Amino acid sequence: MKPKLVIFGSGDIAQLAHHYFSTDSNYDVVAFTVDAGFLTKPDFCGLPVVAFEELVHRYSPDTHDIFVALSYSKLNEVRKEKYLAAKAWGYRLASYVSSRCTVLNAGKIGENCFILEDNTIQPFVTIGNNVTLWSGNHIGHHSTIHDHCFIASHVVISGGVEIDESCFIGVNATLRDHIKVGVKCVIGAGALVLADAEPEGVYMGQASERARVPSTRLRKI
Repeated sequence: MKPKLVIFGSGDIAQLAHHYFSTDSNYDVVAFTVDAGFLTKPDFCGLPVVAFEELVHRYSPDTHDIFVALSYSKLNEVRKEKYLAAKAWGYRLASYVSSRCTVLNAGKIGENCFILEDNTIQPFVTIGNNVTLWSGNHIGHHSTIHDHCFIASHVVISGGVEIDESCFIGVNATLRDHIKVGVKCVIGAGALVLADAEPEGVYMGQASERARVPSTRLRKI
């Protein structure tokens, strides 16, 4: 019999989590849960939605695991809060690791991780708890990603990088080898980070500007 899973959330990420766990894991998703103040409909994806405050009475932690399917809101603080609340109530936190990943780090992946397709995780990498790796990232050898981080798509993290807790790294960012990213850093889309990033730092890539020539005047396209 498959282990039973409840997903926290009722938005896009929760819908994606339902799809991935249902099609590419050993879990049987049986319900969703949200805070009572956000409970606006009785079902989602064809399954019941129950108030988080009542969850232990409806879906016991003795027989159900939970996955917190939330984004990087407030620098991952909301996801962290619900992750810790679920643990305090005795739930086991499920992780999803896509079968379409290349995972070579001997399974050093924590709880409540959401690791989507086409990630390459090289040997001697350590991934903490409550970490999201969206699709298509390269996590270089001997790197460490600490708890509660969110890594968007097509990020290149070179070898020996340490990323502290509660960081956000945007699409197409590149981190050179053997640097440290401090706690609660935001690395913007397309940023190139070549030295240590200070805690709570914001590092933004350069946005492309519109050319003065309109597209209708380009001769080679």
